[in-house]
Order: sequence, then C-alpha cells, then structure tokens
Amino acid sequence: MRILWIDPFHGGSHAAVAAGYAARAAHQVTLLTLSQAGGWRWRMRGGAVTLARMARALGERPDLIVASDMLDLATFRALTADYLGGAPAAVYFHENQLTYPLPPSRQRDLGLAWINYTSALVADAVIFNSAFHRRDFLGALADLLSRYHDHQELENVEAIAAKSHVLPPGIDLAALDAEPEDRASSEDGPLTILWNSRWEYDKQPGAFFAGLEALEARGANFRLIVAGEHIDPRAPAFAAARERWRQRIVHWGYAPSRRAYAALLRRADVVVSTAIQEYFGIAVVEALYCGCAPVLPRRLNYPHLLPSSLHPACLYDDHDGMVELLLAHCQAQQRPDRNTWRAIAAPYDWGRLAPRYDLVFADMLI
Repeated sequence: MRILWIDPFHGGSHAAVAAGYAARAAHQVTLLTLSQAGGWRWRMRGGAVTLARMARALGERPDLIVASDMLDLATFRALTADYLGGAPAAVYFHENQLTYPLPPSRQRDLGLAWINYTSALVADAVIFNSAFHRRDFLGALADLLSRYHDHQELENVEAIAAKSHVLPPGIDLAALDAEPEDRASSEDGPLTILWNSRWEYDKQPGAFFAGLEALEARGANFRLIVAGEHIDPRAPAFAAARERWRQRIVHWGYAPSRRAYAALLRRADVVVSTAIQEYFGIAVVEALYCGCAPVLPRRLNYPHLLPSSLHPACLYDDHDGMVELLLAHCQAQQRPDRNTWRAIAAPYDWGRLAPRYDLVFADMLI
C-alpha cells in the first residue's frame, strides 16, 4: 500500500512520528512536509494550498492519505478532488486547538478550532494519540458547536467518535539504550531530579522550581538535570533559575544529540512534570524507559501511562503533594528498581507499535 503522510508543521513529535513510522512501516510511506519556519498558525491556515500543489507534483496517486492535525484537510481534499478524490484519508491528532491551554493574555482563535473540526469531519478515520485526548476533543467539540444559534449539527460529534481510533505515538526507545561502555549509574550520592519538558507556559517550569524551593526548605539534598527544549535560553526566568540552582546542576540545557540526551536520562532518578497540557507524554515515557521514577500531576494523560497500583506513589494533586513525593524519594534508603519503569515504557517502542499502525491503515482500504 502507498501512503502519503502530510505534515504542514514538520518538527518535534509530529516529525518524529511521521519519520519513525515511515522507517518501519510494512507499507510504502512518502512524507510530504513543510518546515516550521512559517509558524504553526500560518501552516494551519495556508499549508493546505501549498501541499495540494506539492501533492500533484509527486505524480503518483497514493492508496491512503494520513495528515497531521495541523493540516486543513477539508481544503486539501477539495483542492485535490480531481486527482486524489478516491483516496481515503486519516487525520492524526497530536494536539488540538479546541482544548490546548492558552496563556492568560491570549484568546482562543475559533477559526483554528474549526479547522480541526472540519478536518475530522471529512476524514475517513480520526486517530488520537491517547484515549484521554479523544475524550477531551469530543467533549470540547460539542461545546464549540453549541455556541451557534442554529444548524449546530451536533450529530457530527457522534459521527466523528464512531470513526475514531487511538494509536499512541511510536518512540524510538531502542535508541535510548546504553552503549556497553556508557552505562551511567546514579545509585551513589543525592537523588538526581530530571526536568525534560519544554520551557514554555504549558509545562509550567515556575511550578517545578517552586517545588524545588519547598524541597530544599525541608532540608532535602538533590541534584538537578534540566534537559528540555528551551525556546529562548536568554529569557530572564530561564537565566535566573540557572543561577539559583547552579550548585545543584548536573546538566542544564538542550542535549546536543540523542545519545547525550539518553545518557542524561540514565543519570537521573526521578522525572517530574508540572504540565497543564499533555495529550500523551513522550518525554515522560522516554525517562521511564531509562529508569526514572515518575512524579506527575494527577491529570491529563498521565494517569493512563501508569498502572493504577502505582498512582499513590507517582501522582500528586497539588504543589504540596508534589513536594511530599519528591521528599519521599530523597529520604528513601533504596532507589526503586529501574526495570519497573522501563517495563511500563517498553510497549511504546516502534518495534511494537508499527505493526498496529500497519493494521489500522490496511483496514481503511477494506
């Protein structure tokens, strides 16, 4: 089967999933992409026009189209109806513009939310990266349509739900395995706490460092690895945090390579999140695979990443709860078995997930 995978904003998790599947698929996958340079809002609004032209230039009709949530699929299908009209299409939702949390100063652009809605409406299959995301989107979709005084077409919510699937993002976990000569250990010395989220408002770095302040006030000893992507390393809050915690820092800043990133994860003992947006949680799964115990908020998709038996030891409800979990790790006489966390993460490796993707896409042609 020939699959055309369309990604108007090709970077980060979008690019990792598209390229990761293309490299492992049982089918022939062609990537049709635009860079992130134009900004995601412009890609959602204008990318379909350019990508429709690029699709024609390929000169080969695919059996199936897979588009990311950044594509205006309705516009793309209209512009290519004479050329690709018979090809079924799926849309893969990494995130959505109906429920993505906004900074306090920004109002939601309902035009972008509407693109997500019409893309799901015209798709033959709608794929979400988690069951949490599926519920979140469908619930918000009913609210979006109910804003209008007539012709709300609320029955479309159930129609979209009926053709929806859940496929977690595949992750190249095998690339995080230690080389024989590079097996880091953190069993000696203070607990090493990891932050590997993006330095942005939706990940709440300020809440994380407030937790560290409280932890230090309780007399806990710990080391710190900050390895998430930072949008502006010169930002005052970023620089101030680095100076404040310089005596505890093992590493600070975006890792220069996948191997360097993996080595940092293996040096850490605990991974912490304070996010208010997480439709799946790739960074946490990567840390779990490398043996980090999780300290996560009891919200978003995080509870679904862990067995319920581990929730009391891993999930917190508020600031104080996060501090208490971290303090328990700092005071523990023995570190948890790193293989416990690795086993939880292992099912998300591409080696296990690529065959599931193959089956879902093949079923669309039956």
